[in-house]
Amino acid sequence: MSMIKPWKLISLLFILQLLAGCESKLEQTQTTINQQVVSTAQSLARLGSAIETGAVRNARLLSEYAQVLKQQKPELTRIANLIAEDATREGPLYQNLAMRLNDVKAETVTLDNAVLLLDELTRIKEASKQSLFNDALTDPINVLADMSDGQLARVGAISQQAEQNGGGADYGAGSQMVGNPNYGNWQSGSSGTSFWQWYGMYRMLGDLTGRVGYSNWSQNRRYSYYNDYGRSRYTSPKQSVKQAAVETKTRKSFQRKGQSFSSPYAKKRSGAAGLSRSSYTPTKTVSSYSKPKKSFTSRKSTSNTGSFRNSGSRTSRGVSRGK
Repeated sequence: MSMIKPWKLISLLFILQLLAGCESKLEQTQTTINQQVVSTAQSLARLGSAIETGAVRNARLLSEYAQVLKQQKPELTRIANLIAEDATREGPLYQNLAMRLNDVKAETVTLDNAVLLLDELTRIKEASKQSLFNDALTDPINVLADMSDGQLARVGAISQQAEQNGGGADYGAGSQMVGNPNYGNWQSGSSGTSFWQWYGMYRMLGDLTGRVGYSNWSQNRRYSYYNDYGRSRYTSPKQSVKQAAVETKTRKSFQRKGQSFSSPYAKKRSGAAGLSRSSYTPTKTVSSYSKPKKSFTSRKSTSNTGSFRNSGSRTSRGVSRGK
């Protein structure tokens, strides 16, 4: 027994050293993420101030378009006011970023979820850039433009007439917001197919777009900023998971019928014009940070389609707007 005890002591010391090392790495990781949370919060606050002071050009334009449309078509006053909320801090586009940041703050940082958290913070921070947010507002602006029957010009996209002349499916005014989880989501019908359901506050857009099925939309959708340029930055991890699930379900349905299916995001639709350089720049990765933990550089991020937590018994926090 006297020969065994020293080995037990050595093993115990070795384990304690490992635990101390892990604890040190975790503390460094938590510090890095906390710093990025503060930096991202500052970026979001600056964007909010820019919106309020009128420094975001398309926010001003969105408000002006809403005023013109209400004068032209008083019956659209309610929907015009609702869409114009995106020109404020209270709009779904800005609020989605704020809620995503709060979700990161609420997560318990571990060595397993650190890369995902940093990736999400990167996307929120990029989406908070004034130039990118300005581009993202082109979708609601163009919805109002299409409602005006040509009285208001589209921004950052080819004209409605040119798009119609190009052929393809025409889902009417409001189609730029289809597929954007800030305004609705894909629901499965009794037949098993998926269709776009607007959140209750936006249900009036359904009268303009009609019933939009995912299968047809994925193959024939037209250009929108969100779907062609902004999706990686303006979608939460939980929303990305839902989008991937609908796509997978539809692909399997096509395969059972012996039909080919391509992702609605497989290629960019034509129609963008005059966007900022930031919109054409790929999303940054966590490798751009100075990282205290070596595994940060070796681990591959899956935040495009994953959630913050890896455990199957727990679900990630996410953002969803009520109906």
